[in-house]
Amino acid sequence: MAAYDTDTGDRDITGGRARADAGEDMGAEGALRRDRAVRAAVEQGLVGPDTPVVALLDTVGIRASVAALRAAFDAVTAPGTPVLHAFAVKATPLVPVLRLLHREGVGTEVASPGELALARAAGVPSARTVLDSPAKTPAELREALALGIALNADNLQELARLDALTGSAPTRSPIGVRVNPQVGGGSIGALSTATATSKFGVALRDEGAREWVVRAYLDRPWLTRLHTHSGSQGMPLELMARGVAEAYGLAEEINARAGRRQVDTLDIGGGLPVNFGSDAHTPTYEEYARLLASTVPGLFDGRYGLVTEFGRSLLAKHGTVLARVEYAKSAGGRAIAVTHAGVQVAARTVYAPQSWPLRVAAYDAGGRPKTGPEVVQDVAGPACFAGDLLAEGRSMPLLEQGEYAAALDTGAYYFAHHYGYNSLARPGIYGFGPDGPDGQDGPGGQGGPEGSGGVRFAVVRTAQTSEEIVAESGGAHADALTGAF
Repeated sequence: MAAYDTDTGDRDITGGRARADAGEDMGAEGALRRDRAVRAAVEQGLVGPDTPVVALLDTVGIRASVAALRAAFDAVTAPGTPVLHAFAVKATPLVPVLRLLHREGVGTEVASPGELALARAAGVPSARTVLDSPAKTPAELREALALGIALNADNLQELARLDALTGSAPTRSPIGVRVNPQVGGGSIGALSTATATSKFGVALRDEGAREWVVRAYLDRPWLTRLHTHSGSQGMPLELMARGVAEAYGLAEEINARAGRRQVDTLDIGGGLPVNFGSDAHTPTYEEYARLLASTVPGLFDGRYGLVTEFGRSLLAKHGTVLARVEYAKSAGGRAIAVTHAGVQVAARTVYAPQSWPLRVAAYDAGGRPKTGPEVVQDVAGPACFAGDLLAEGRSMPLLEQGEYAAALDTGAYYFAHHYGYNSLARPGIYGFGPDGPDGQDGPGGQGGPEGSGGVRFAVVRTAQTSEEIVAESGGAHADALTGAF
């Protein structure tokens, strides 16, 4: 069953090939749905001269990713083991997305009062919500304890706050401690949370830290969970598995010294990296689950409940930013397509293109995939600084005025994380799925005309208006500085 050798991490050729094929098949199917949705968005007027940028979410793809996650862990977990897959809300903080995931059996992992409010608005029960954050206020802790939400303490001072709060009022909340296994970082330092000096959790290899954690549990019978998360994009799967193995070993030590199964649940975080280089869904959840099963076999034998906190890997491949080419020009012999999608929807790519390159696909004015000779060109955004580029020196069919550039794999950490440079408006977001009774996405859907490929859209978030921008920018207090001083 094992896809990896425990010592070397080498892949089993037959099983690895099968999983790669599955990831490629998912990607190919998603690309076909995306092409149909882009054409339908143009034909149905969701995007055009007056609405030059829009974001699209593939609901069929999202459901397929959830199914793949559940199947992967079901395959390696003992029957009857309680497993909560909690979506990291930070990845795509949109209420309709959280509601869809909840309907598919996925809970939420929240890291702020705002994210908790989103989860509650989506109807996610407290029992299926986990609160993680390195900086929780007393009010946040009180709210979580009152609601019975699971939470993970980040440090000694937070645990002291919980001592006081749990001593003054009973709680239904499962409570744990986050530990940093200090196993090292991946290729993106900003997303590596298990380095020697990471700000997250209790650093297990610091002098005296491990014994302090064990003693904290022995002194507090209400500590029943243990949490770790080693990082996400840019992290090798083997390093992630090592982090989980460290947490598992610590749980075993705590329970042995307690003489009972005090730690009954391990929260192993999320962090499965996403392939931004092609449509293929790699690595797969199955690949990671099998690696965990070979590296930490006791994790899945039924003695511990499990919590996962995947985010990017569930949504990224299912989002597209579609932007109309406002102008096509050249400078210094380089073709430049000036679009309405830039830093406001893709801040990470614009400011750190080496770490966060995006694929950009070309579509003609009718929303059809564009073919023809590839031309080296820049795809630029609308913001007033030179670095506002979705892609620089990219070879692709030449984009002309009135055609469309599509930034792919943007379903997580992109269009739902608006950056207000130049007071650019947040784009509208639409979910899409097959038209007809079996494919309706709920109220607000629009049936497509002939030629749109049977695609139906539903509003996820309306485009921001100029009036809303003014309101957010203190419009109601215009005289505050001139009248008060």
